[in-house]
Amino acid sequence: DMPTVETLIGREKLPISWQTIVGKVGSPLAERMAEWRRASPGPLIVGVNGGQGSGKTTLCRFLEERLLPEHGLRAVTVPLDDFYFPKAQRNSLAAAVHPLFAVRGVPGTHNVALLKEALSRLKNGDGAVIPKFDKAADDSAPEREWRRIAGPADIILFEGWCVGAAPQRSEDLNEPVNALEMREDPEGVWRRRANAALSSDYRELFTLIDRLVMLRAPDMEMILRNRLEQERKLRDANPGGANVMSDDEVARFVQFYERLTRSMFAEMPARADVVFDLSVIQAAH
Repeated sequence: DMPTVETLIGREKLPISWQTIVGKVGSPLAERMAEWRRASPGPLIVGVNGGQGSGKTTLCRFLEERLLPEHGLRAVTVPLDDFYFPKAQRNSLAAAVHPLFAVRGVPGTHNVALLKEALSRLKNGDGAVIPKFDKAADDSAPEREWRRIAGPADIILFEGWCVGAAPQRSEDLNEPVNALEMREDPEGVWRRRANAALSSDYRELFTLIDRLVMLRAPDMEMILRNRLEQERKLRDANPGGANVMSDDEVARFVQFYERLTRSMFAEMPARADVVFDLSVIQAAH
């Protein structure tokens, strides 16, 4: 039984303005995806790119549970965030390459091999196992909590903050973009290594994407505001959670994502199949 939009809004504790967002973004997007699927011989991987707190996870939930089933399509969601390396592995990377790799986020901190396998299996019409990352613990959840997706699906929604990102040119890596890079990566070791990952493993991974949708924020300020809001919700849900961040910690955390986010603002709209301007969407809130 398909949940109604109102039921989903209630269940996700969303403001009623999400009805407008579903009307302006969700429904037209579902229609486009249905067209893409009709023109395709098999399942489609649709990349959904958006800065932190852009609503992409919630949007994918609406698409999967209500908006695509309305078109007779079965959709499944594969979140990039669930494929972060466990804490122990990031700590090893931090010791071997650069201390900033202890923090989840940039390319180089995901299990790309596992992700590629899951997406390839789903694209072939098979089932797949999706790990689960516990953000409040900043670590992978135990395997018994991982998600098993049965095949086949029509649309695979592959969502994440840097899904489909292109590497930067090496000369664009010379200057730090913020205080974090200036203080903690003055030699550029961390950002060059992340960019190298984007040029190799991630580039290969992103070739699996058939269509790319971008939820584009107007600026970093909106991303910080949205991310603060997300973390406040996490704090309310996990009072005393060891890895839940304060506002100052969130402001630092967003700087890890800033370089690539700015780069995507600049170059992705020209090649994405669909671009939604978040300032228009947020005005509906």
